Amino acid sequence: MGILKLKPSSKDYLWGGRRLAEHYGKECPGEVLAETWELSCHPAGPSYIENGVYAGKTLREYIDSEGKQVLGKNCQRFEDFPILIKFIDARDNLSIQVHPDNEYALRYEGQYGKTEMWYVMEAGEGAYLYYGFQKEISKEELRQRIQEDTLLDVLYAAPVHKGDVFFIESGTIHAIGKDILIAEIQQNSDVTYRVYDFGRIGKDGKKRELHIEKALDVTKREPVVRNADSYPHVADCDYFTVDKLNLDGTVMRRMEGTVTENSFVSILFLDGEGEIACKGERLKYQKGDSFFLAAGSGAYEIVGQCDALVTTV
Repeated sequence: MGILKLKPSSKDYLWGGRRLAEHYGKECPGEVLAETWELSCHPAGPSYIENGVYAGKTLREYIDSEGKQVLGKNCQRFEDFPILIKFIDARDNLSIQVHPDNEYALRYEGQYGKTEMWYVMEAGEGAYLYYGFQKEISKEELRQRIQEDTLLDVLYAAPVHKGDVFFIESGTIHAIGKDILIAEIQQNSDVTYRVYDFGRIGKDGKKRELHIEKALDVTKREPVVRNADSYPHVADCDYFTVDKLNLDGTVMRRMEGTVTENSFVSILFLDGEGEIACKGERLKYQKGDSFFLAAGSGAYEIVGQCDALVTTV
């Protein structure tokens, strides 16, 4: 098979909205659709294959059947599938949180840490997110501000617009703000240390758990320095490389690429419609669709009008 079209798992976290269902055609099992896990082998939310002989199987089952070579040579250093790709619709503010690095997460959680990137797909007027600190603070001050509910006073509230990119290394304190829709590419991990949650009550009628001591262990307590080290990529790190594809449908309406034996290719369509072709197979795409091309698949082609994120390892 040249192309796998993926169906996501859905998450109904209490801060979520309805845009993924209403504008992107995602199945919504309840009133809220906060996240869809579009490329995932994580047991908490696998993605499923929609087409071909593996239709109805999980992406993990496909890899187990075909062998790890479908992931590519660059993935051999990872014990598990290396990344997780999501759509996230924040109707309300997410909790203030931080993710550990690999060393800390493997020691205390038994899974990898999390470095991630966000691509802003939609943002309301005046939207912002929390991204590191305004100035460097001590561990003692951080603990005190968490205890006294004054943490927001020292966090950097970054204005957000469509097309913005944020790279969040492990150890960076952060939170997506309300009225923002993003695509997230991250390490394959679900380890999150929550440090502030606006006093919200969960489905069980209780305040959600905080993880203050672990957060204090891993948080980098200084401002984030944004740089262009990833150029010409949208993001480039040890775990993933992300490129932006834009076809306007007129002057630029065709892109040809090659899936080498080094890495699989994930294509996440943010907007538009058209066709994708590989190894004699041709499928239609529309906004919100997610596709997986196995390593070594060779030449592929995308035709039409679209914005998309192309991810490799």
